[in-house]
Amino acid sequence: MNELEKQLHYPLGDTLPAPGTAVQVAPGVKWIRMALPFALNHINLWLLRDEIDGAPGWSVVDCCISHDAARAQWEQIFAQELDGLPILRVIVTHMHPDHVGLAHWLCERWQAPLWISATDYCMARIGTLGPTGFGGESAAAFFALHGLNDPDSMAQVAARSTYFPSLVPAMPGMYRRMQDGDKLAIGGQVWHCISGYGHAPEHISLHCPGLGLLIGGDMMLPRISTNVSVYDQEPEANPLRQFLDSIDRFGPLDAATLTLPSHGKPFTGLHRRIQQLHEHHAERLSEVLAACAERPCSAAEVLPVLFKRALDLHQTTFAMGESIAHLHLLWHDGRLRRRLDSDGIYRFSTQVAALAFGETEHVNAA
Repeated sequence: MNELEKQLHYPLGDTLPAPGTAVQVAPGVKWIRMALPFALNHINLWLLRDEIDGAPGWSVVDCCISHDAARAQWEQIFAQELDGLPILRVIVTHMHPDHVGLAHWLCERWQAPLWISATDYCMARIGTLGPTGFGGESAAAFFALHGLNDPDSMAQVAARSTYFPSLVPAMPGMYRRMQDGDKLAIGGQVWHCISGYGHAPEHISLHCPGLGLLIGGDMMLPRISTNVSVYDQEPEANPLRQFLDSIDRFGPLDAATLTLPSHGKPFTGLHRRIQQLHEHHAERLSEVLAACAERPCSAAEVLPVLFKRALDLHQTTFAMGESIAHLHLLWHDGRLRRRLDSDGIYRFSTQVAALAFGETEHVNAA
């Protein structure tokens, strides 16, 4: 446990749900934990006791990626944790594969509707289109603009055109839209939808004042900072500003709220965690600004500033997105200038560094 984690409280201690089982965290709320074949090696899913149109059952929050091990664990859950009742609806916080990957299977398996934000539903549908979805040549060209332009890396990024559909092979043909401010009646409790931006197009967290719970999804994690990236589909986005503004929307929630994160353990200390995330990004932004004050820097050149460990290519793609996000916040705020250099790479600098290196023009569409 690191020093920041020690400032939070974990009411369940070291308790973790065993594969294929669930742990009750509140009346009518169960915690499932499924393995992922990535460095981030698990995802938390939630079962909410429910009743729709007089029929008793469960609502599921998030799904895991589409792979055989997850399906097998779900079958164990169906047999052991549902009290003989059906899944009535599938709620997805956002469109990333570990959250939406098995939505099509769960919805078909139980003839249950999908509930998700409209933006994330549409983006996930795009992602399932294979070579015309996420990744591939467009992503490689975008990273090259920001300095990751060695032939080997570009070839590997370009070859990942089917990464998303390999984890999310299909999406349900219909959905029920969730949006900010909606109130969901689930099991006699009211759950409030809170939209969040920066990590996903339109992430939906769920807050239940009656139970003192927040299903934070990926917007509020206790141990790691949420990935916030710029992607080739929206190349001049400012997602880090969106993320920092979004987490402040959790500020009015009761200090005793138990946060149920998608990764890590349920925790209390929500207000302190919001502050920690602001402090973390303020420190990283200060480091990036200092680097760009010394000389103009590309996102690839900023990677060692933000990440002190060695990165494989999979990690580098996420890190590049975060590096661009930090540079873009400073650029949109007017604290950095952006210039497309003669080598076809965007570099960012303070005005002093720009003058020192002989720059007379800059591009700023913020």
